[in-house]
Amino acid sequence: MSSPHEPHPAEPHGDAPGTVSNEAPSEAFRAEAEEVRRFWGGLGLPGLIDVHTHFMPEQVLRKVWAYFDANGPLVGGLAWPIAYRTEEAERTAVLREFGVRAFTSMLYPHKPGMARWLNDWAVEFARRTPDCLHTATLYPEPDTGEYVREALDAGARVFKAHVQVGDYDPADEQLRSAWGMLAEAGVPVVMHCGSGPAPGRFTGPESAARVLAQHPQLRLIVAHLGMPEYEAFLDLGERYPQVHLDTTMAFTDFTESFMPFPRPALPRLADLGDRVLLGTDFPNIPYPYLHQLQALERLDLGPDWLRAVCHDNATKLFNL
Repeated sequence: MSSPHEPHPAEPHGDAPGTVSNEAPSEAFRAEAEEVRRFWGGLGLPGLIDVHTHFMPEQVLRKVWAYFDANGPLVGGLAWPIAYRTEEAERTAVLREFGVRAFTSMLYPHKPGMARWLNDWAVEFARRTPDCLHTATLYPEPDTGEYVREALDAGARVFKAHVQVGDYDPADEQLRSAWGMLAEAGVPVVMHCGSGPAPGRFTGPESAARVLAQHPQLRLIVAHLGMPEYEAFLDLGERYPQVHLDTTMAFTDFTESFMPFPRPALPRLADLGDRVLLGTDFPNIPYPYLHQLQALERLDLGPDWLRAVCHDNATKLFNL
């Protein structure tokens, strides 16, 4: 779940391109890291793969955090303390200490003219952060197809589309060629298209369904399991074999308090277990990272399901 922000020209922060930070996480996160490692180690996994984490230019991220602090309308007016409000180098160090083998840099524009420079920043971030899956974004505008092709040529492995914050119809004609290129390339797109935590003009399953009707081979990853329209997005997953869903914030105590997942639908989620992916929204979460894992574990869908969700499905999807 995310918020709007204003763009400014950005220089990369953190370590030099092509290097991996050796900065260690602070003592505050070490105890949690031990528990996170115990979780995936108990499943016999080599670590975790998180398909929904946020890294973006530092001044942009600060504006995102300020929006959460202000309890803005796009986060439903909820109290939302940021659990991992640290510098970029420490945030990457925390994920590594948790044993997250691969993660993303979900970033997104909220107006025209913003996506291209975000993608330029993402190229540099991916170069200096080799365990990040090179992430790009898009927005409906005349040159969308051009910069999406540039991002693919630069090695983008996943895209982010934020229908709520961007306030656009994903079936907009200006996006048609981009969806076609992504479908042809087999590059997944994580789309925030559900109406949680607050609805937008174009959120909900209908707009995503229109995109899939035109591009049935698009590897669409529905963010947040499509909350709160969980069952309608499960319908899309059952209808389109390339549709995946990420678990971001789902089943946590925080989300269950206002957008609970319907328990009768759990067998359907279990049946789609080969297309459910771990996502967390790190660092922009109001609880410990460990809680997301515990929330999935207490569904009691079994260790095979957990292994697939937390690691194996993403390994296959991204050929890791």
